[in-house]
Amino acid sequence: MTPDEVGAALRDVLGEAATEDGQHGAVEVGVSDGGAWARATVDVPASDWVDAATAARDRLECDFFDWLSAVDELEAGYTVVAHVWSTARRHGVLLRTRVPRTEASVASIVGVYPGAAWHERETYEMFGVDFPGHPGLVPLLLPPEFEGHPLRKDFVLATRVAKPWPGAKEPGESHVEGTARRQPMRPPGVPAPGEWGPGAQSERAQSDTAPRPASPGLRSAGSEATGATREGGAEGAEGPARAERAQSDTAPRPASPGLRSAGSEATGATREGGAEGAEGPARAERAQSDTEES
Repeated sequence: MTPDEVGAALRDVLGEAATEDGQHGAVEVGVSDGGAWARATVDVPASDWVDAATAARDRLECDFFDWLSAVDELEAGYTVVAHVWSTARRHGVLLRTRVPRTEASVASIVGVYPGAAWHERETYEMFGVDFPGHPGLVPLLLPPEFEGHPLRKDFVLATRVAKPWPGAKEPGESHVEGTARRQPMRPPGVPAPGEWGPGAQSERAQSDTAPRPASPGLRSAGSEATGATREGGAEGAEGPARAERAQSDTAPRPASPGLRSAGSEATGATREGGAEGAEGPARAERAQSDTEES
């Protein structure tokens, strides 16, 4: 079956699908890009999502579940896409449905394709699309304490702000040599420079720590130190003279007449004792002769 025939067959099975508010929504069919690898596309209301998956399995013999994910359409909501394949007839179909952004929810198709369990868990984590009926939407790739949904276009891509783009060219730059360079475009979710991240914080910190002119008559300690350094540099030639004056100021001064400290008395006594050391034997002889005469 060609992609056109696959889409037409599924449309005939589903017919006019009734939406949740009672109105009828048409099943739209088409063909994707890809040439020889193109697939039939079938857009159905969210209320007929499970019926479309069941019809693809039972009527089109699409027994193999390939993948499921979502696309952030901004104000239009989220498009949930599933691809299934027939291993016997060698054809596939892309099933699509649209859910609103405020209440992103569509019924789980795990009961039809058990292989969708992993994909629905990932889509729930990355886009915040709920799948009622899923046996367990527990964290799959992100830690439990992670906040937000990284694949939403309004999610701030912190890495693009914290470090430069690793590619050779920024998004929006021309890849053809010799052509004019366009203004690099900012991917969705990346704030403008200076609005968020370490760059903005450093700019604010730099403005807060910028030196301010001192008030007249007031000089800070830093300015005093700077002035002293400048004066020292200007008077560098007077260094030797200052050194001599300092040496003369610290040199010992002679004691005043009539005043002798205890230290000087001791020094003098020591000197006298040393000078009179030679008279010791003579004094001993005179003392001995005086004793004998008496």
